[in-house]
Amino acid sequence: MEQIQRIGGRLSDIGDGMMVLRALPSRQRRMVGAWCFLDHLGPVQFAAGQGMHVGAHPHTGLQTFTWLIEGEVLHRDSLGNEQIIRPGQVNLMTAGRGIVHSEDSLNDGQRLHAAQLWIALPAEASDCPAGFEHYPELPRWDQAGCTITLLAGRFAGRHMPAIFHSPLVGLDLCSKSGGRIDLPLDPEFEYGILSLEGSIGIAGERFATNEFAYLGTGRQQLALDLAVGSRILLLGGRPFGEPVVMWWNFVGLSKGEIARAQREWEAGSERFGRVAGDSGRRLVAPPLPWSGY
Repeated sequence: MEQIQRIGGRLSDIGDGMMVLRALPSRQRRMVGAWCFLDHLGPVQFAAGQGMHVGAHPHTGLQTFTWLIEGEVLHRDSLGNEQIIRPGQVNLMTAGRGIVHSEDSLNDGQRLHAAQLWIALPAEASDCPAGFEHYPELPRWDQAGCTITLLAGRFAGRHMPAIFHSPLVGLDLCSKSGGRIDLPLDPEFEYGILSLEGSIGIAGERFATNEFAYLGTGRQQLALDLAVGSRILLLGGRPFGEPVVMWWNFVGLSKGEIARAQREWEAGSERFGRVAGDSGRRLVAPPLPWSGY
């Protein structure tokens, strides 16, 4: 069993000066299972006339996973989907070979709090057809004064009915009164925890809001000491056995694969369709960091 690794998140600008806390990937830890990206947005109170507005942008080789805690966000994509996501709901978009989407606050001047995650697709699924699913209701129960929501996978005899291509799990734990909770774990999974609000104690160590704890594999039980008013995100999965390359909004299995996707996005290829209603807002990819591709 590995020692707990403490990883401080870093602030990242996702456009228009809107900052998020990025926990994955980091120099210390690239992935937890197939989970390869984790941004914590907010909680933020937008001023009147302001909100989150992310223009049309592409994805490949991944599933995007949006967990909304506060606010309302409108998702549009190149498949023609248009879906409002509200607190306690999940949007799961499978990019596969390629998809384009935009994300906008439904109403400006709102409060917004969310987690945005990516799940890397294994080689056999990386080129699959694109898709989108909305999950308005998730398995939710109370344990030891804590409300637990099963976001992904299977846990404690419950199942979140989405299709994932790697063994994984995701939990949101919210404790208004604080206290200790014991959770069963799969020793074949590696786990990571991000405190979204408040703080959490793990094996005698305290982790503050936006500190990421990597727990490794080999654990069958986990005892957590939750502070009053705390909320945490627990991610787990079987270690991903393939090399993953990430650049901008693309995930792939090689630099060449990423470079081809970027060239096709820049050229307006049919691989990346249009998003209806995006008013022509189209994000520009930064230059590739590699030469010769």
